[in-house]
Amino acid sequence: MRKILLTFVCLFAVIPSLVSAHQVLPAIITIDVQEDGAFSLEARVNLEALVAQVDPNDQDTDDSENSAEYDRLRATEPAGLITAFDGFRERWLAGVLLQADNQPLQLDYAGAEVPDVGDVARQRISTVRLQGQLPRDTQWLIWRYDEFFGESAVRVSVAGLEGVQSQFLKAGEVSRPLLITKADGEPLQSTWDVAIQYTELGFTHILPKGLDHILFVLGIFFLSMRLKPLLYQVTAFTVAHSITLALSLYGVVSLPASVVEPLIALSIVYVAVENIVTPELKPWRVWVVFAFGLLHGLGFAGVLTELGLPESEFVTALIAFNVGVEFGQLAVILIAFLVVGMFRNKPWYRSRIVIPASLAIAATGLYWTVERVFF
Repeated sequence: MRKILLTFVCLFAVIPSLVSAHQVLPAIITIDVQEDGAFSLEARVNLEALVAQVDPNDQDTDDSENSAEYDRLRATEPAGLITAFDGFRERWLAGVLLQADNQPLQLDYAGAEVPDVGDVARQRISTVRLQGQLPRDTQWLIWRYDEFFGESAVRVSVAGLEGVQSQFLKAGEVSRPLLITKADGEPLQSTWDVAIQYTELGFTHILPKGLDHILFVLGIFFLSMRLKPLLYQVTAFTVAHSITLALSLYGVVSLPASVVEPLIALSIVYVAVENIVTPELKPWRVWVVFAFGLLHGLGFAGVLTELGLPESEFVTALIAFNVGVEFGQLAVILIAFLVVGMFRNKPWYRSRIVIPASLAIAATGLYWTVERVFF
């Protein structure tokens, strides 16, 4: 037991250098096109990170060479931050590309809104507004956000046409064509297009982006690699997060991220600690996993709330996202099995693999809990 505790303390000490919730969030881009071709573009961004030129690839903004400037700007009042952005605006606009039928569009700055200074430990999301005019008979739009600024999610709605098109893009990635015109009564996106897009979004929300969800699934995996118990647990987790995800998106259930995120971290700690203290799967484990799945569903709701779901294909998008999440979870289990499955019948498997891995998972979850509550 002393050896286990010592290992846990050492892992907890090094976790801050390995994981953090202080990552720059993707920009959320909303483009509304009017019947006369006039359009508005709203970008919900972390202005402090842009102005301080924090690398969006940094796992922790504290690791950035510009972290001091970033921290200073987070404590800056709205007017001061807008003034700072004015000096960076031309650089930002140069990295914002919107094309109409391969023709770059002129984007005119229409102002910015910055929330008041709140909890400086949490990212403050500001809104930058642009506007412009599409050429006559434009068929489609192309969006690209400079790699230097990170990932983006773009949403396009067109007056008089049904549906909202959404795409989630990696840093510097060029969007697929976003249609502006369609035949009368025909939706902008087919059901199949929506299904593919949101399945991909669900998968990438697990791999590679969902480290907390990955660790929870690994916690499930390490206690028992037998197919039937593992299937029961994964199914319970999937059903549970699907329920709360749907209820949250329909507005029936709502909890702030300040409550949900620490509880998700604690769920990781629980499954990992249970792996350490018990060598076999207990009957109540499936119900515990189900309960924690309800929490994780509220966490999944955050990304879909930001990106939005197409009203005309709401159910399709919701189901597809859950399918993508399930594929992501199964991929995590498959990878874990390929890495350690060959050792599962070894007499030292539990002492050399299960317990050390569970200690690392528990230490990470505990670190996240402390960070999300106090920092």
